[in-house]
Amino acid sequence: MFVDQVNVLLRAGNGGNGCVSFRREYRVPKGGPDGGRGGDGGSVILIADPSCHSLSFFRFHPINKAKSGRHGEGGNRSGKKGDDLLLSVPAGTVVRVKGGSEILFDLTKPGDRFLAVKGGKGGRGNASFATSTHQVPREFEPGRSGEEGELTLELKLIADVGLVGFPNAGKSTLISKVSAARPVIADYPFTTLVPHLGVVDAGRRRSFVIADIPGLIEGAHLGHGLGIQFLRHIERTKLLIHVVDISPYSGRDPVDDFKVVTGELEAYNPALLARPQFIVANKADLLTGRENRLEGLRSLARSRRHPFHAISALKGEGLAKLVFAVAKTLETMETSEG
Repeated sequence: MFVDQVNVLLRAGNGGNGCVSFRREYRVPKGGPDGGRGGDGGSVILIADPSCHSLSFFRFHPINKAKSGRHGEGGNRSGKKGDDLLLSVPAGTVVRVKGGSEILFDLTKPGDRFLAVKGGKGGRGNASFATSTHQVPREFEPGRSGEEGELTLELKLIADVGLVGFPNAGKSTLISKVSAARPVIADYPFTTLVPHLGVVDAGRRRSFVIADIPGLIEGAHLGHGLGIQFLRHIERTKLLIHVVDISPYSGRDPVDDFKVVTGELEAYNPALLARPQFIVANKADLLTGRENRLEGLRSLARSRRHPFHAISALKGEGLAKLVFAVAKTLETMETSEG
């Protein structure tokens, strides 16, 4: 199950209480205070784990608590510290306070760690209160409570390229042809219900990660279709590919399709439109030769200065040229950034 947003309640462990104790030994007439301190409570730590790909664990475990520290004991024995609770999350997980917009931490790289809630300190035992003028202390400190937090975890996939377009435009077929990803492919709308990632090998140039996003329709930002909740997964991408169905059987105009998808992207986050974009006319093999659908989309791409490619993802036509162009663009972007 792919889960990309959850609310969780995290509780750190409480510190153990300090101990009140006095030394009692045979032939030791002046035994003093020997109460040890309590152990610290365990903390809850989030760790970006490369083997973790979803937040589904938290769907069934919304409450997670670390171990509390043990109480102190006589003989100046300190209580055992509570074990920290380490929770694995996918790289790309954003942490926020539940209901808030401020980002507490962004675990972008495998191995990133975030101390979500800190364990409580253990209390001092009566041995810590002994002085030359106060030799029989009965004071002790109770352990402090561990922190508690209600957080929202939101996964934003880390990919170089995002595929966007109408349902059944051929995004899933495209990613299955250029990578090892195997999304569900069928001839009905909204076949793709969750995002898919694939690694594309571009030969000597470089490899890059591509993300297939569920299809958008007009009014997606109002909740139509699958909505736009999955668009969070292209927020980290460097480049967008608009996959447009130009076959005469779609019943739609390719230029209008592009404008609708662009409008939904703008409604979600206008900054997305500032990124480099490719327009890819898919299903070109189905054109009869009398259609002007291809030229209309090509003219739109030219007017907006977007690279244009006509392909047939199903038959593999034009894919090598597209992959090379995307890899070259990414390489140029990285060079300019560096």
